[in-house]
Amino acid sequence: MKIHFIAIGGSAMHNLALALHQKGYEISGSDDAIFEPSKSRLDAKGLLPKELGWSAVKVTSDIDAVILGMHAKADNPELEMAQELGLKIYSYPEFLYEQSKDKTRVVIGGSHGKTTITSMILHVLHYYDRSVDYMVGAQLEGFDTMVHLTDENEFMILEGDEYLSSPIDRRPKFHLYKPNIALLSGIAWDHVNVFPTFENYIEQFEIFTDSLINGGIMVYNEEDEYVKNVVENSTNHIQKYPYCTPEHTIENGVTYLETSVGKLPLEIFGKHNLQNLAGAKWICQHLGIDEDDFYEAISSFSGASKRLEKIAQNESTVIFKDFAHSPSKVEATTNAVKNQFKERTLLACLELHTYSSLNADFLKEYVGALDAADVAVVFYSLHAVEIKKLEKVTKEQIANAFQRDDLVIYTDTTAFKEYLFSQNLKNTALLLMSSGNYGGINFDEVANLI
Repeated sequence: MKIHFIAIGGSAMHNLALALHQKGYEISGSDDAIFEPSKSRLDAKGLLPKELGWSAVKVTSDIDAVILGMHAKADNPELEMAQELGLKIYSYPEFLYEQSKDKTRVVIGGSHGKTTITSMILHVLHYYDRSVDYMVGAQLEGFDTMVHLTDENEFMILEGDEYLSSPIDRRPKFHLYKPNIALLSGIAWDHVNVFPTFENYIEQFEIFTDSLINGGIMVYNEEDEYVKNVVENSTNHIQKYPYCTPEHTIENGVTYLETSVGKLPLEIFGKHNLQNLAGAKWICQHLGIDEDDFYEAISSFSGASKRLEKIAQNESTVIFKDFAHSPSKVEATTNAVKNQFKERTLLACLELHTYSSLNADFLKEYVGALDAADVAVVFYSLHAVEIKKLEKVTKEQIANAFQRDDLVIYTDTTAFKEYLFSQNLKNTALLLMSSGNYGGINFDEVANLI
């Protein structure tokens, strides 16, 4: 097949392009900006567009299908040409469903934890050389791409994102997969630019639950009241398997899981990650991995990229960076680090970077999110607010939202960096939370602080 990608440079899109190239498809694509690592990875396979920008002449009648990324706009000239020619146009999730409609689809959903849970499942399956198709939202150790597609594999493991499918398909991605087996990790309001009320947001998970095939399996976190209500109130004819935080202890900065054969040391930590592990175990059991085998494999799981990723450590200091940005993720991550390193000062830095986090009305959702930190710092870029065409957010609004009198707030990257690099980090756990980079901070330089 000949496939053209509109917005090939995205994290998900370029991985799908690489996977289809590996499968033997003829791939072309375009984008108006392509950054690393997408640029080098596409270039290595001869898939990097020769020039940036959109051009209708790239779309011709001999193309079998067009895959449209969220980065493109509805008036994109290549999209308009594809529509004029009557070409088959897929959103990213639509195409993944087409590739997996004859397979057993396992979809991991939830406002938080889905990348980690999907990564855990793939880690365990990889440990036992169980080959599956997959799509996951982070680069994993031991895996070449974030997307893998074959004709022969029985299972497809999909990370189920609730964000929109494409500029012309406003359905959440995870509504399109029609799972045989699914998991819901948690529900916490996010993407307020798309889902203006919490009720509207919850409704998306109700639709997802009802999209499971008749007789399908739903694994769900019963400690999350919203998940519990959504799943247990569903009238869909599905099997329901609840999970909760497993028994564990923390000794000298290491978390030990209580199992039938004794204590199992883990490389991950935090209540949210232990819940993720419990959910992943249920899914793996449904895929034929028994409990003892799961524990053997999961003990070597060190985490998904950018999820509580340890970037430096010595005898008295540890530094983590984490993708956390929504209130629930920030609170869970902050609590996890403090509980793991109780005797150390926790310096927690959060960048408000997304549409939701920089929304003046949404800010109040952050109340208590940084309470576990001994020192709490919030950074946001005034330029980012302007680019996103959002109402200006003041330092006073942020201070009021977090309700911490001692909250340190920065809007200038240079000033924030000077503050960070002037800290005495002895006997400290430093936590850097952001989906960005604080306006240009080099994390390798931060790692060199100790």
